[in-house]
Amino acid sequence: MISILIPFKNTQAYLNACLESILKQTYKDWEILAVDDCSTDNSKDIVEGYAKLHPNIHYILNTGNGIIPALQTGYRHAKGQFITRMDSDDIMVPYRLEVMVQSLRLYGHGHVAVGQVKYFSEEGISDGYTRYERWLNQLTAKGTNYTEIYKECVIPSPCWMVHKSDFEKCDAFNPTRYPEDYDLTFRFYANHLKVIPCKQVLHLWRDYGTRTSRTHEHYAQNYFLEIKLHYFLKLEYNTKRTLVIWGAGYKGKTIAKKLTKKNIPFIWVCDNPNKIGKHIYGTELQHFSLIESLEEPQSIITVANDKAQEEIRKFLSQQNQEQALDYFFFC
Repeated sequence: MISILIPFKNTQAYLNACLESILKQTYKDWEILAVDDCSTDNSKDIVEGYAKLHPNIHYILNTGNGIIPALQTGYRHAKGQFITRMDSDDIMVPYRLEVMVQSLRLYGHGHVAVGQVKYFSEEGISDGYTRYERWLNQLTAKGTNYTEIYKECVIPSPCWMVHKSDFEKCDAFNPTRYPEDYDLTFRFYANHLKVIPCKQVLHLWRDYGTRTSRTHEHYAQNYFLEIKLHYFLKLEYNTKRTLVIWGAGYKGKTIAKKLTKKNIPFIWVCDNPNKIGKHIYGTELQHFSLIESLEEPQSIITVANDKAQEEIRKFLSQQNQEQALDYFFFC
């Protein structure tokens, strides 16, 4: 059986479509654990109405406040051997559960099943979300999601499935670090769960102005940087190698400031002649060509421009350095 966890709060406009998409799944052995995160609209009545008609749909009131406590509350009731999550404002394509279960049964434990996603919105999809969708789906098609894990969240929160035993190995929903989906992705990565490639769109991702990931402070840029640096230092950082920060924009400065507070030494480089030679947080900015003289440097790259990133890749390739081993894009 699959346990589907759905935290919800004030999504009465979308809950019917969400729940109906699950009822229409070709794979039928599932339970819904719908956790009410203190809704003030008609969401509770909608879920309770479905629960009365379908014994495998369960309404649960959050014992805390927020998405993580809601997920923790729901997970305590989970009976399935497979675990997945769903957002209450999104839609599953009819064969999503079947594809994911078949993938996990084929590949076995130690894997995470994912699917490609497609954004939809009555207001239209921005170029930024279109690029993110295309980038994410390209990774998912090959199962190479982890190669870009320090850029953005490479496993979308409402479109993954794992064996419950593997989920427990990754500490389930216990950590209270936001953004919770990005943290979970890093824990999949840290525990060596391999991503199963998928070339099918399995999830329809609704975008609208008041969506939680757009409006809640827990999904602001500083939280993403905090998680990236936390896991980089835990999983990648080698104290025997020279750490280099590329770029002196907002992200570069934020990371430099955090490293300085932690008393972690680093070299700071960029290509901006107006910044080279300046001291920020006690560290002098230097020209990136300095890297050529360093022995086995390890780099955090905070340069966001796509063209500049390609130039950096080319430069580092000439230094026999590999992405996700010697250098990591943080944007």
